[in-house]
Amino acid sequence: MKTVTIYTDGACSGNPGPGGWGAILQYGPHTKEISGGEDHTTNNRMELMGVISALRLLKEPCIVELYSDSKYVIDALEKGWARGWKARGWVKSDKKPALNPDLWEELLGLCDVHTVRTHWVKGHSTNPYNNRCDELAVEESRRHK
Repeated sequence: MKTVTIYTDGACSGNPGPGGWGAILQYGPHTKEISGGEDHTTNNRMELMGVISALRLLKEPCIVELYSDSKYVIDALEKGWARGWKARGWVKSDKKPALNPDLWEELLGLCDVHTVRTHWVKGHSTNPYNNRCDELAVEESRRHK
């Protein structure tokens, strides 16, 4: 299987409010930047959309090295929380409803196709790819005001 590196970030001006996401996909010498946004959304929805949008572009099952500064995304995937929420009918262990079940459903489906290895990176720090994704996400959130 091919190994693809993906960096993602989401941003929201107000929460909820206008938001955006950015992603960078890298395969060998190839790099692709993508971004998008919505007029009324949340930061966590934009974090999820960055990952989903990047994975949707892959044309075959891949090994994916996923880098994100979102503990929400990374922990829910890495620690199995999202699969637990799904198994309980989108209810968290504290009996409260899990947020964003529509996006988690899609992301978990994509994770069944690809082998996704998660990596948390510190946001607004020294990682140039994470910083670029943040720029893309913020630009999109401004476009959707």
